[in-house]
Amino acid sequence: MSHPTTARTVEILSDARYVQAESPRWDGRDGSLAWIDMATGSLHRGRLVDGRVVPDTAVAVGAQIGAPIPLAQPGEGWVVGVDRRVVHVSDDGIVSPLTSDIAAPGDYMNDGGGDPFGRFWVGSQSMPRDPHCTLWSIEPDGTAVARLGGVTVSNGLAFDRTGSTLYYIDTLPNRSIEAFDVAGDGSLSNRRTVCRVDGGNPDGMTVDLDGMLWVAVWDAAEVRRYSPEGELLETVVLPAKRPTAVALVDTMLVITTASIGLADAGEADGALLGVRVDVGGALRRGRGAVRPRAP
Repeated sequence: MSHPTTARTVEILSDARYVQAESPRWDGRDGSLAWIDMATGSLHRGRLVDGRVVPDTAVAVGAQIGAPIPLAQPGEGWVVGVDRRVVHVSDDGIVSPLTSDIAAPGDYMNDGGGDPFGRFWVGSQSMPRDPHCTLWSIEPDGTAVARLGGVTVSNGLAFDRTGSTLYYIDTLPNRSIEAFDVAGDGSLSNRRTVCRVDGGNPDGMTVDLDGMLWVAVWDAAEVRRYSPEGELLETVVLPAKRPTAVALVDTMLVITTASIGLADAGEADGALLGVRVDVGGALRRGRGAVRPRAP
């Protein structure tokens, strides 16, 4: 398969190395950066200063942490998928449940993101691998709505700027990017395949301001940029074998990576990486209407 490769400089942004860093998020409320380490169940926050990630806080949220998303207003904290449920994490580190256990026993929350209407979308993954998991939306009032069943490993998730199209990756078994039409009430229809991702496993994803899709490809040491029609536009080759997810901080593409399972982990494996690209990204966060409540 021919990959159009662009000569870009990839930099190591973090001094720390993580077992499985995931879900980088730019917090437009205060200009900070958040990410998780799935292996330690921790939510990390820091800042990009002179091309380096300067860590600030880390909160142990649960055993198996998935995706975080900032609420809309400063001081309102974060909504986070963790273990089998969704929780609220305050800015001072207090963890409060938003839902009961909605994933099946033995499964746990994985990737997620926000739509323009204040919903937090998050899906579960199965261990062992079996297509019985679910993609949910958490409504602004905290209600969990099952949107898609038959999922195995819910991974990359991103909306176009209008919120009318959802791009979605269930990594197994088809290793494809899919798209759905999204109605005003959040229901999904018109499922279709954007493209198959060869040479690795598609993982985290984001959409830039031109509407193109940036996808981390686990075990390929690559981030790829696709059009909504599935055309491969660019491949960025990385010094880390297992990129997990991406976020756009202005025109800096921030890439989380994993060292888990690598017997010969190199300098960049498990680090946060950065590469300058030609177009930035849009913020996605909740409206701030979600409030912690007892399950």
